[in-house]
This record gives sequence, structure tokens and C-alpha cells, in this order.
Amino acid sequence: MWRDRRVLDKTKDNAFYKDVVAGLSLPQKAIPPKYFYDERGSQLFDEICGVPEYYPTRTEAALLARVASELAARLANFDHLVEYGSGASRKTRIVLDALSRLKSYVPMDISEEFLLGVADKLNGDYPKLEVVPLVGDFTKDLTLPAEVRHGRKIGFFPGSTIGNLGPEGGRDFLARARKLLGNDAAFVLGADLVKDADVLRAAYNDRAGVTAKFNLNLLSRINRELGANFDECAFHHDAVWNGEESRIEMHLVSDAAQLVALNGHTFRFRPGETIHTENSYKFTPARLTALAKDAGWHADEIWTDKEFPFAVALLSAA
Repeated sequence: MWRDRRVLDKTKDNAFYKDVVAGLSLPQKAIPPKYFYDERGSQLFDEICGVPEYYPTRTEAALLARVASELAARLANFDHLVEYGSGASRKTRIVLDALSRLKSYVPMDISEEFLLGVADKLNGDYPKLEVVPLVGDFTKDLTLPAEVRHGRKIGFFPGSTIGNLGPEGGRDFLARARKLLGNDAAFVLGADLVKDADVLRAAYNDRAGVTAKFNLNLLSRINRELGANFDECAFHHDAVWNGEESRIEMHLVSDAAQLVALNGHTFRFRPGETIHTENSYKFTPARLTALAKDAGWHADEIWTDKEFPFAVALLSAA
């Protein structure tokens, strides 16, 4: 069974507008990656997870399946699973199948339409589990539904999204999760590890162009929801490896000199000028352990995949 718990954020549209105007006013134009995820963006990201070059999804799923029995043993006495940025919840099913004694599952996502559709499917597949979808931005403070405020909670943040938040953002996110989930909480965290630069570049520049569509959809959303006049055909997608910062950077590159209007603001683009839309930081196990510690967690175990280095970490509240 599932219940609809929509977080009402009256400032959502206003925040989107303010963030876009502020970001396009910077010397290095930038837009926060959370705005990728309207319904179309969520669908495109789901497609990205299936392209051959994008190893994180299949690697993490295989790793979770490999350690599922150990997770089940260590987390047998927990009651609720809270997933941040749940998306299609495919990998979640591995965890739900392993933790069959869970009372409830709270998928949390910023895209309302996509989230409610996924929750409906989960409700049919797990009739004994209470599914409580929570619409909200996990980079902000949120309140858990009443149904899960009592009992031990597991946070779940797969997909290496922790790498999109940056060092300070990742620490702040984990600290907020530590506060929200409580002193007896656990956390299952997925994180991509440093690897060959060619493998990384290919993962974010797939031949089918799905990642490019995903990146350019941000301009479509700004036009549709905020009334801008971006010419999507005058920009192209690019993703580069920044070895010094240990991160993949995604950009939208202007193909010509152009002006973009948005509600009285005018933004000038030079040929080759970019909008920085996302970072994806890559970790080492030591850096992952230090990040958890700084946010009030202890890394009890870090499992890794050797072929495409990736980590699943089990954290406990410190």
C-alpha cells in the first residue's frame, strides 16, 4: 500500500528562477544539476542508465546483489528504508527483496509525476510494504512522514549521486541525513571510484547521445517553465575529465555569439562559452571514509567492484 505525502514547497518555482538568473550571471555560467529532473529529465536519466558506456548502474546493481545477504544480516532489525533521489527505484528492489522484514519504504524525489508513477508500481509489487512517496528536494531540510518517525531507519543513496554534490555539499547532505534519520540509523551509500579517464569520459558522452539530450533538456525546461528563449540547437553537450579535482564536468557549449532573454534579463554568450551544469566527483575508499566521518557517520564496510571500480558503503550513525 502507498500513501501520497507530497512536500509542498511554495518557493519551488521562485527558487528555480532565482537559481537560473544567479547562475547565468556568474563569470562561469552554471545551473544546479537538481534542475535536470523534471519528468522528461527523469525519463532521460532512466535511459542513460541503460546505455552501454554508462557502467555505474549495472556495476552498482551487481555489487548490491553480491552483498545483499550480508546487508540483510546486518540490517535485520531495521524498520524503514528512506531513499534519496529514488528515480526509477530499480536498484532499490534488490535491497527491498533482501530486507523482507521492512515495514515501509519512503522514495524521495524532486519530480512529482515520475515519483508517483514509480510508487504505484512498487505498491503492486510489494503489497505488504507501506510505500510513502515524498516529493521534495533532498538538498534541503525535510520532515519525514509520520508513518516512519518511529522505528529504526536506513538511508539509501545509490547511483553515485553523492559525487554530484561536491565535497562540502556531500558532507552537508550526509550530516542532514544523520540528523533526520536518528542516532540509531544506518546508511547504504553508492559512490563511483577513480578509474581510467577514457572510461569516465565515455560514460558521460555516450554514442547514442542520450546524455546530450538529458543535458540539453535543461534548456527546454527553462524555456517552458520560466519563459526564456534559449535556442537549443545553438548549444551542444560536452563532458570532460578534470583530473586535478577528480571529477567529470558536464557543460552546455554555445556554438555562436548569442543573446538569451529571461524575464527582463539578457545573458550574452560568446562562441565556445559554457554553462557548467554538473560535476561528478570520483572517490577513493579512504576519501569516502573521511567524508562519512566528517558528517557524523562511521564506515562499517566498503564493498568494491574491481572491473569498473565502484563502491557500496554501509555506514552507521557515529
